[in-house]
Amino acid sequence: MNLDYPPEAEAFRREVQAWLAEHLPDGWADGRRPQGDDWRAFCAEWDARLHAEGWAVPTWPVEYGGRGLSVLQAAVFAEELARAGAPIQPPLGGEILVGPTILHWGDDAQKRRYLPPIARGEEIWAQGFSEPGAGSDLASLSTTARVEGDELVVDGHKIWTSQAQEADFFFLLARTDPGAEPHRGISYLLVPARQPGIEVRGIAQPDGTAGFAEVLLAGARCPLDAVLGGLHNGWQVAMSTLQFERGTSATSSWYRYDRDLAAIARLASARGVERDPTVRQRIAAAWVKVQVMRIQGLQVLTSALRPEVAGATRALEACTKLFWTEFQQELTELAIDVMGPEAMVLDGDGTPAVGVGLGHRPVVHHYPVGEMQSAFLFARAGTIFGGTSEVQRNLVGERVLGLPREPRPPRS
Repeated sequence: MNLDYPPEAEAFRREVQAWLAEHLPDGWADGRRPQGDDWRAFCAEWDARLHAEGWAVPTWPVEYGGRGLSVLQAAVFAEELARAGAPIQPPLGGEILVGPTILHWGDDAQKRRYLPPIARGEEIWAQGFSEPGAGSDLASLSTTARVEGDELVVDGHKIWTSQAQEADFFFLLARTDPGAEPHRGISYLLVPARQPGIEVRGIAQPDGTAGFAEVLLAGARCPLDAVLGGLHNGWQVAMSTLQFERGTSATSSWYRYDRDLAAIARLASARGVERDPTVRQRIAAAWVKVQVMRIQGLQVLTSALRPEVAGATRALEACTKLFWTEFQQELTELAIDVMGPEAMVLDGDGTPAVGVGLGHRPVVHHYPVGEMQSAFLFARAGTIFGGTSEVQRNLVGERVLGLPREPRPPRS
């Protein structure tokens, strides 16, 4: 397997390294970074810079606010941000989910209306897929939308909605043909969030940071020209959104796990347990898994660059997602074990961890977890969001191993 990037990608890498050296503060590379409120202020400034210069959506066309980069160049950019330890952007619904979906499915008017404000960071989007009775089994959703004049009237209940409190728009699924088969008769709607008929109730995460919300819709309005991909075609559109979610940061995440593992090794040395055979074996096994993750990321990138192997991409992404989310739990459990009894003591300043998948999240209430404690709590979510581990194993079994499909219960 050739792990080398082509010369033009390495030339672009040097450009990115120079840009980072210019814009990250002095002393950043040596670990002298802001903390607490100063950290949050810097993260806000960093986000603003990425949006202003098109780096938040690097592969988008320039006319919509991106930089027009190739997939390979975008991967190099993500790798260098991770290598430099730059702040991780929160998992933004506009930039990484609905934006690429609009690029793929939207008409010209929809692209002109919605994409530039996302690229500039001016409008925030939240995903309205999951419901109290429809999570992994998304096709069982019960939110409805009926046509009334030139609008759709939406009624339903969404839950585990990230960034709902700040959202300007929801991209959500609603059943528009209740008599159709479960995977049919669903539409993908771009719904204004700040209107009568929408109530948002926040759900704080265990470490005190903003996380999820439930969204109640009672007579909310959505223009008919804000249906993406056409009426009753929402399932197909939504599947492309989930592919964008699962395919992000494939070649860059391993850098952050490698950094976390190095911190755990230093912690073990400081605690005097680095010679414990069990601890040493667990650290060594974790190092091997970080290298496996690096190779997996390159495989995902290769499949993205080669359309002829696109059929294998979904199964490969399922394998990768399954691997890294379960490894994240394993790694944070190792950190807590190395900390020993100290792991039970809250001695942080309330600044959330900046590890893989976390981004930088606003604080809802003060709960002074340390960085490792925050990462441990967040890791519990990884095997649920973006498709549960059970769903990923079904995909691997059916599409890689050729096993029979899981039996479906009869329709009532």
